[in-house]
Amino acid sequence: MVEFTLPKNSKITGKGKVHRAKKAKGAKLRKFRIYRYDPESPENPRVDVYEIDVRGVSMILDALIKIKNEVDASLSFRRSCREGVCGSCAMNINGANTLACTMGLDAAGSGDISIYPLPHQPVMKDLVTDLSNFFKQHAYIEPYLRAKTPDPEKERLQSHEDRVKLDGLYECILCACCSTSCPSYWWNGDNPGGEEYLGPAALLQAYRWILDSRDELTNERLDRLEDEFKLYRCHTILNCAQVCPKGLNPAKAIAEIKKLMVNRPDGRGETESKPASAKTKEHA
Repeated sequence: MVEFTLPKNSKITGKGKVHRAKKAKGAKLRKFRIYRYDPESPENPRVDVYEIDVRGVSMILDALIKIKNEVDASLSFRRSCREGVCGSCAMNINGANTLACTMGLDAAGSGDISIYPLPHQPVMKDLVTDLSNFFKQHAYIEPYLRAKTPDPEKERLQSHEDRVKLDGLYECILCACCSTSCPSYWWNGDNPGGEEYLGPAALLQAYRWILDSRDELTNERLDRLEDEFKLYRCHTILNCAQVCPKGLNPAKAIAEIKKLMVNRPDGRGETESKPASAKTKEHA
Protein backbone atom coordinates (compact mmCIF):
# COMPACT_ATOMS: atom_id res chain seq x y z
CA MET A 1 0.00 0.00 0.00
CA VAL A 2 1.32 3.44 -0.92
CA GLU A 3 1.95 5.85 1.94
CA PHE A 4 2.57 9.56 1.50
CA THR A 5 4.73 11.32 4.05
CA LEU A 6 4.34 15.07 3.85
CA PRO A 7 7.38 17.24 4.61
CA LYS A 8 7.35 19.09 7.90
CA ASN A 9 5.17 22.22 7.93
CA SER A 10 3.88 21.46 4.43
CA LYS A 11 0.18 21.21 5.24
CA ILE A 12 -1.99 24.26 4.57
CA THR A 13 -3.24 25.60 7.89
CA GLY A 14 -4.92 28.78 9.01
CA LYS A 15 -6.24 31.60 6.89
CA GLY A 16 -4.28 33.40 4.24
CA LYS A 17 -4.19 37.12 3.59
CA VAL A 18 -6.88 38.88 1.60
CA HIS A 19 -5.90 41.69 -0.75
CA ARG A 20 -8.94 43.62 -1.94
CA ALA A 21 -8.95 45.84 -4.99
CA LYS A 22 -9.74 49.53 -4.80
CA LYS A 23 -13.18 50.33 -6.05
CA ALA A 24 -13.14 52.05 -9.40
CA LYS A 25 -15.82 52.91 -11.91
CA GLY A 26 -16.11 50.24 -14.57
CA ALA A 27 -13.71 47.90 -12.80
CA LYS A 28 -13.89 44.21 -13.72
CA LEU A 29 -12.91 42.40 -10.54
CA ARG A 30 -11.76 38.81 -10.21
CA LYS A 31 -10.33 36.87 -7.28
CA PHE A 32 -7.21 34.71 -7.46
CA ARG A 33 -6.57 32.17 -4.71
CA ILE A 34 -2.81 31.59 -4.77
CA TYR A 35 -0.69 29.09 -2.82
CA ARG A 36 1.99 30.80 -0.72
CA TYR A 37 4.88 29.02 0.98
CA ASP A 38 8.42 29.82 2.00
CA PRO A 39 10.36 26.77 3.28
CA GLU A 40 12.73 29.07 5.15
CA SER A 41 9.84 30.38 7.23
CA PRO A 42 8.46 28.45 10.23
CA GLU A 43 4.94 29.14 8.98
CA ASN A 44 2.88 26.53 7.17
CA PRO A 45 1.64 27.14 3.62
CA ARG A 46 -1.40 29.34 3.16
CA VAL A 47 -3.67 30.44 0.36
CA ASP A 48 -3.82 34.19 -0.19
CA VAL A 49 -6.69 35.85 -2.01
CA TYR A 50 -5.97 38.64 -4.48
CA GLU A 51 -8.81 40.67 -5.94
CA ILE A 52 -7.71 42.66 -8.97
CA ASP A 53 -9.19 44.63 -11.84
CA VAL A 54 -8.69 42.42 -14.90
CA ARG A 55 -9.50 45.02 -17.52
CA GLY A 56 -6.75 44.70 -20.12
CA VAL A 57 -5.66 41.34 -18.68
CA SER A 58 -6.15 38.38 -21.00
CA MET A 59 -3.90 35.55 -19.73
CA ILE A 60 -3.33 34.02 -16.30
CA LEU A 61 0.35 34.97 -16.46
CA ASP A 62 -0.60 38.60 -17.10
CA ALA A 63 -2.72 38.51 -13.95
CA LEU A 64 0.17 37.09 -11.90
CA ILE A 65 2.50 39.80 -13.20
CA LYS A 66 -0.10 42.45 -12.33
CA ILE A 67 -0.39 41.07 -8.79
CA LYS A 68 3.37 41.03 -8.34
CA ASN A 69 3.86 44.52 -9.77
CA GLU A 70 0.90 46.27 -8.17
CA VAL A 71 -0.23 44.31 -5.12
CA ASP A 72 2.37 41.96 -3.59
CA ALA A 73 5.99 42.01 -4.74
CA SER A 74 6.81 38.98 -2.56
CA LEU A 75 4.86 36.58 -4.81
CA SER A 76 7.26 34.20 -6.59
CA PHE A 77 6.72 32.34 -9.87
CA ARG A 78 8.71 31.45 -12.99
CA ARG A 79 8.19 33.00 -16.41
CA SER A 80 10.20 33.69 -19.52
CA CYS A 81 8.96 33.51 -23.13
CA ARG A 82 5.23 34.23 -22.62
CA GLU A 83 4.66 32.29 -25.86
CA GLY A 84 4.13 28.68 -24.68
CA VAL A 85 7.63 27.71 -25.78
CA CYS A 86 9.91 27.63 -22.73
CA GLY A 87 7.62 25.84 -20.24
CA SER A 88 8.79 28.00 -17.33
CA CYS A 89 5.36 29.09 -16.12
CA ALA A 90 3.92 25.59 -15.70
CA MET A 91 1.64 25.43 -12.66
CA ASN A 92 -1.64 23.95 -11.46
CA ILE A 93 -4.55 26.22 -12.36
CA ASN A 94 -8.06 25.32 -11.24
CA GLY A 95 -6.95 21.76 -10.60
CA ALA A 96 -5.16 21.07 -13.89
CA ASN A 97 -1.51 21.46 -14.87
CA THR A 98 -0.98 23.95 -17.66
CA LEU A 99 1.04 26.98 -18.75
CA ALA A 100 -0.01 30.30 -17.25
CA CYS A 101 1.03 32.14 -20.40
CA THR A 102 -1.28 30.18 -22.70
CA MET A 103 -4.35 29.92 -20.46
CA GLY A 104 -6.77 32.78 -20.86
CA LEU A 105 -8.97 34.16 -18.13
CA ASP A 106 -12.01 33.15 -20.16
CA ALA A 107 -10.83 29.51 -20.09
CA ALA A 108 -10.75 29.62 -16.28
CA GLY A 109 -14.50 30.08 -15.96
CA SER A 110 -16.31 32.87 -14.17
CA GLY A 111 -15.51 32.05 -10.53
CA ASP A 112 -12.39 32.43 -8.39
CA ILE A 113 -9.19 31.16 -9.97
CA SER A 114 -7.06 28.80 -7.86
CA ILE A 115 -3.34 28.63 -8.60
CA TYR A 116 -0.98 26.10 -7.02
CA PRO A 117 2.54 24.84 -7.82
CA LEU A 118 3.02 21.66 -9.87
CA PRO A 119 1.99 18.64 -7.75
CA HIS A 120 4.42 16.35 -5.95
CA GLN A 121 7.50 18.51 -6.43
CA PRO A 122 9.48 20.16 -3.63
CA VAL A 123 8.34 23.77 -3.33
CA MET A 124 11.18 26.27 -3.33
CA LYS A 125 8.85 29.24 -2.80
CA ASP A 126 5.22 29.88 -3.64
CA LEU A 127 4.66 28.65 -7.22
CA VAL A 128 8.32 27.79 -7.87
CA THR A 129 9.13 24.06 -7.64
CA ASP A 130 12.43 22.20 -7.65
CA LEU A 131 12.59 20.20 -10.90
CA SER A 132 16.11 18.84 -10.36
CA ASN A 133 14.96 15.20 -10.29
CA PHE A 134 12.77 15.73 -13.35
CA PHE A 135 15.73 17.01 -15.39
CA LYS A 136 18.01 14.29 -14.01
CA GLN A 137 15.58 11.70 -15.35
CA HIS A 138 15.49 13.47 -18.70
CA ALA A 139 19.29 13.36 -18.86
CA TYR A 140 19.22 9.62 -18.08
CA ILE A 141 17.57 8.76 -21.40
CA GLU A 142 20.46 10.48 -23.25
CA PRO A 143 18.42 12.94 -25.33
CA TYR A 144 20.86 13.32 -28.19
CA LEU A 145 21.89 11.45 -31.31
CA ARG A 146 24.14 8.42 -30.73
CA ALA A 147 25.81 6.45 -33.49
CA LYS A 148 28.34 3.64 -33.90
CA THR A 149 29.54 4.59 -37.37
CA PRO A 150 32.09 7.39 -37.87
CA ASP A 151 30.72 10.89 -38.35
CA PRO A 152 30.06 11.73 -42.00
CA GLU A 153 31.73 14.70 -43.63
CA LYS A 154 28.46 16.60 -43.53
CA GLU A 155 25.22 15.95 -41.64
CA ARG A 156 23.54 12.58 -41.14
CA LEU A 157 20.75 12.50 -43.71
CA GLN A 158 17.18 11.54 -43.03
CA SER A 159 14.32 10.92 -45.46
CA HIS A 160 11.17 13.02 -45.31
CA GLU A 161 9.18 9.91 -44.35
CA ASP A 162 11.46 9.17 -41.39
CA ARG A 163 11.41 12.81 -40.33
CA VAL A 164 7.59 12.84 -40.23
CA LYS A 165 7.68 9.94 -37.74
CA LEU A 166 9.11 12.34 -35.14
CA ASP A 167 6.11 14.66 -35.28
CA GLY A 168 4.32 14.62 -31.96
CA LEU A 169 7.55 13.75 -30.13
CA TYR A 170 10.16 16.45 -30.67
CA GLU A 171 7.82 19.33 -29.72
CA CYS A 172 8.06 18.61 -25.98
CA ILE A 173 9.13 21.74 -24.06
CA LEU A 174 9.92 19.95 -20.76
CA CYS A 175 7.38 21.95 -18.77
CA ALA A 176 6.73 18.88 -16.52
CA CYS A 177 2.95 19.28 -16.74
CA CYS A 178 2.56 15.64 -17.83
CA SER A 179 4.88 13.97 -15.34
CA THR A 180 3.55 15.90 -12.35
CA SER A 181 -0.05 15.03 -13.28
CA CYS A 182 0.70 11.27 -13.27
CA PRO A 183 -0.21 9.31 -10.10
CA SER A 184 2.35 6.62 -10.99
CA TYR A 185 5.01 9.31 -11.09
CA TRP A 186 3.88 10.66 -7.73
CA TRP A 187 4.30 7.20 -6.20
CA ASN A 188 7.40 5.98 -8.03
CA GLY A 189 9.13 9.02 -9.49
CA ASP A 190 11.60 9.63 -6.70
CA ASN A 191 12.19 6.37 -4.85
CA PRO A 192 15.19 6.67 -2.50
CA GLY A 193 16.47 3.23 -3.56
CA GLY A 194 17.19 4.44 -7.06
CA GLU A 195 14.43 2.42 -8.75
CA GLU A 196 12.37 5.18 -10.29
CA TYR A 197 9.62 5.53 -12.85
CA LEU A 198 11.06 8.03 -15.34
CA GLY A 199 7.70 9.58 -16.08
CA PRO A 200 5.86 10.58 -19.25
CA ALA A 201 8.13 13.46 -20.31
CA ALA A 202 11.39 11.52 -20.15
CA LEU A 203 9.88 8.45 -21.83
CA LEU A 204 8.36 10.55 -24.62
CA GLN A 205 11.85 11.87 -25.35
CA ALA A 206 13.30 8.38 -25.06
CA TYR A 207 10.94 7.19 -27.79
CA ARG A 208 11.80 10.23 -29.90
CA TRP A 209 15.44 9.08 -30.07
CA ILE A 210 14.59 5.38 -30.34
CA LEU A 211 12.47 6.20 -33.39
CA ASP A 212 15.03 8.50 -35.02
CA SER A 213 16.38 6.74 -38.14
CA ARG A 214 19.78 8.39 -37.66
CA ASP A 215 20.31 6.94 -34.18
CA GLU A 216 22.16 3.60 -34.16
CA LEU A 217 21.87 2.53 -30.51
CA THR A 218 18.24 1.47 -30.35
CA ASN A 219 18.84 -1.70 -28.35
CA GLU A 220 21.17 0.04 -25.94
CA ARG A 221 18.48 2.64 -25.31
CA LEU A 222 15.90 -0.08 -24.70
CA ASP A 223 18.29 -1.82 -22.30
CA ARG A 224 18.48 1.33 -20.19
CA LEU A 225 14.69 1.30 -19.79
CA GLU A 226 14.16 -2.39 -19.12
CA ASP A 227 13.45 -2.89 -15.45
CA GLU A 228 10.37 -2.95 -13.25
CA PHE A 229 10.23 0.78 -12.63
CA LYS A 230 11.67 2.99 -15.37
CA LEU A 231 9.09 2.07 -18.03
CA TYR A 232 6.53 -0.37 -16.69
CA ARG A 233 5.04 1.81 -13.96
CA CYS A 234 2.95 3.49 -16.66
CA HIS A 235 -0.64 2.25 -16.34
CA THR A 236 -2.03 4.30 -19.24
CA ILE A 237 -4.07 6.61 -17.04
CA LEU A 238 -3.69 9.27 -19.78
CA ASN A 239 -3.49 12.26 -17.44
CA CYS A 240 -0.31 13.13 -19.33
CA ALA A 241 -2.05 13.43 -22.68
CA GLN A 242 -4.94 15.37 -21.16
CA VAL A 243 -2.78 18.16 -19.69
CA CYS A 244 0.02 18.50 -22.26
CA PRO A 245 -0.05 22.15 -23.44
CA LYS A 246 1.44 21.11 -26.79
CA GLY A 247 -1.18 18.43 -27.45
CA LEU A 248 1.30 15.53 -27.31
CA ASN A 249 0.51 11.98 -26.20
CA PRO A 250 3.27 10.56 -23.95
CA ALA A 251 1.15 7.50 -23.07
CA LYS A 252 1.12 6.43 -26.72
CA ALA A 253 4.90 6.82 -26.94
CA ILE A 254 5.32 4.70 -23.80
CA ALA A 255 3.07 2.00 -25.29
CA GLU A 256 5.23 1.97 -28.43
CA ILE A 257 8.37 1.48 -26.33
CA LYS A 258 6.72 -1.49 -24.60
CA LYS A 259 6.00 -3.01 -28.01
CA LEU A 260 9.63 -2.62 -28.99
CA MET A 261 10.70 -4.39 -25.82
CA VAL A 262 9.11 -7.62 -27.09
CA ASN A 263 9.96 -7.00 -30.75
CA ARG A 264 13.57 -5.90 -30.56
CA PRO A 265 15.32 -4.88 -33.80
CA ASP A 266 17.89 -7.62 -33.10
CA GLY A 267 15.20 -10.19 -32.25
CA ARG A 268 16.07 -10.45 -28.56
CA GLY A 269 12.59 -9.68 -27.32
CA GLU A 270 10.93 -12.13 -29.72
CA THR A 271 13.47 -14.85 -28.95
CA GLU A 272 13.00 -14.51 -25.22
CA SER A 273 9.22 -14.65 -25.46
CA LYS A 274 9.11 -18.00 -27.29
CA PRO A 275 10.37 -20.23 -24.41
CA ALA A 276 7.73 -18.73 -22.13
CA SER A 277 4.99 -19.67 -24.59
CA ALA A 278 6.43 -23.19 -25.00
CA LYS A 279 6.55 -23.61 -21.25
CA THR A 280 2.93 -22.58 -20.96
CA LYS A 281 1.89 -25.18 -23.51
CA GLU A 282 3.94 -27.82 -21.75
CA HIS A 283 2.09 -27.28 -18.47
CA ALA A 284 -1.30 -26.92 -20.12
